[in-house]
Amino acid sequence: MTNVFNFNFDTTYTGLPKQFFVKQRPERVQNPMIVHINYDLAQEIGINLTSTTQKKLSKLFSGNELPDGSTPLSQAYAGHQFGYFTMLGDGRAHLLGEHITPNGIRLDIQLKGSGKTPYSRSGDGRAALGPMIREYLISEAMYHLGIPTTRSLAIITTGQEVRREALLPGSILTRIASSHIRVGTFEFAANQKDEGLLKSLLDYTIKRHCPEVFDSSNKAVGLIENMMQKQSDLIVHWMRVGFIHGVMNTDNMTLSGETIDYGPCAFMDNYNPNTFFSSIDRGGRYSFMNQPLIAQWNLARLIEALLPLIDNNADNAVKLGEKLIDKFSDIYKQKWLTMMRSKIGLLGVQPEDQILIKDLLDWMHNNDADFTNTFRDLSDGKKPREIIYETSSFQTWYKQWKSRLQKNSKSWDTSVAMMRNINPIIIPRNHQVERVINSATHGDLKCFRDFLEVLENPYKADGKSKPYQMPPEPRERVYQTFCGT
Repeated sequence: MTNVFNFNFDTTYTGLPKQFFVKQRPERVQNPMIVHINYDLAQEIGINLTSTTQKKLSKLFSGNELPDGSTPLSQAYAGHQFGYFTMLGDGRAHLLGEHITPNGIRLDIQLKGSGKTPYSRSGDGRAALGPMIREYLISEAMYHLGIPTTRSLAIITTGQEVRREALLPGSILTRIASSHIRVGTFEFAANQKDEGLLKSLLDYTIKRHCPEVFDSSNKAVGLIENMMQKQSDLIVHWMRVGFIHGVMNTDNMTLSGETIDYGPCAFMDNYNPNTFFSSIDRGGRYSFMNQPLIAQWNLARLIEALLPLIDNNADNAVKLGEKLIDKFSDIYKQKWLTMMRSKIGLLGVQPEDQILIKDLLDWMHNNDADFTNTFRDLSDGKKPREIIYETSSFQTWYKQWKSRLQKNSKSWDTSVAMMRNINPIIIPRNHQVERVINSATHGDLKCFRDFLEVLENPYKADGKSKPYQMPPEPRERVYQTFCGT
C-alpha cells in the first residue's frame, strides 16, 4: 500500500543482536472497527489520518494491513514480577517500527492486543476492550497532567471475543512511546551471560535516550545516573497527583522515564499512604507510599545487570553500584519536598516546612480527606469552608501555614498561581473510569468522549468539570482493579 499515512519509519532496534526480538506480523482479526482515534496526537507527530476511510484505518490499527516501511517485531525482555525473576517478552504486542516526527523525535508505534508471539507463554495474545479504554483514558490524562507517559493513538475492536472473567469484546490499542526499553530488557541481556550483548544494549540505549553520556568515562554509570534522575522525577509526579501504578515490576520501568503499562492502575480518592488497588498485589508491595522504595529497588536490579560494564573488577563494581543506589533516596526526598512545597504554595526553604507538610498529610489521613480536593481547596486563595475543615486540628494547621506563607519572598497571589498550576481539579477517578468502561463495553461511547474532553484540561474549572470533581459515594467506591490479562 502507498504511504498515505505519512509514516516515516527508521527502525533502529533491528540493529541490535537477534536475541532481543523476533520479527513477526500481528495476527489477523475478523472484523476490525474503529472505537476512537486521537487525531490531535496523530497531527502532532506528523501522521495523516484524515484523508482516508474508516475501513482503511481499522485495517491499519488492527495490523491486518501494515504501513509502508514497518518492520513488525516483538521484543524480548525479563523482569522481576513482585520480586521474583522471570523471562518475559511481548506476549501480546507488536512494534510496527520507529516513526520520526517532523520535529525529529523518534517514537515507537506499537500494537497492543495484536495476537500471540513467541513470548506469549500461555496467554492468548489478545486484549479486552475495557483495559484498552482504561489505558487510553489514563495515559491521556497523565499527559495532560504534565507527567511523562506513553500515549494512545487509537482503539479498535476486533470482532472477536476474548475470555477473561467472562466473554468480552476483543480490542487492540495503538501505543506511542519514546521506546519500550525496560529495566527488564537489561535483565534479559545480563541473563544471557554475554557481555557483548549487554554492551550493545547499553550503547544503543544511551544513543537513544541520553547521548550526552556516551563519551563519559564510564557509560554504564552515566546511564544509571540518568535513570535515577528520570525515575525520581517520574515518581514525584505520581505522588503529586495520587497515582498508584499497581504493577511496578522491573519490566514496567522504562529507560525513557515514561509511565508505561496501565493495567490495574488507579488514583487515590481519600488520602491513605497504604492505598493499593491491584487485585494481584496481595500484600501491598506496590502501595502508594512504597512507590519510591520500589523505584529504588528496581534501579538496583538495573545496576546488578550492568555490573560487568561498571568495572572489570567485580568487587569494585559492587561497591560503586551500592554508592550509586544509596544516592537515590536523597535525590528523591529533595525533589519530593520541593514538589510538596509547591503544592501548598511555599516559596524558598524554611526549617518548619517538613513538619508543616507532614502535619497536613497526617490530618488528611486521620480525617479521610480527599487527596485531590484538599490541595485544590487550599489553592482557591480563601479559607476552605467545608465541614471537614472545621476540626480544631485543621484550624491549628491552617494558622501555622498562613504564618509560614508570610515568609515567602513573593505575594500570596504568586503562591495561589503556583498551587493552581500543580494541583489538578480533575483526575480520572476510579468510579468514573469504571463507569466509562462499562458504558463502552456495552456500545455507548458518549461517556468516554465526554470524560476525555474534561481530562484534557485538568487544572481548569468550568461547568463541564464539576461532576467529575466529586469523590465517589460509598456505593461507588472502587476497591480493586484488574490487569486485564
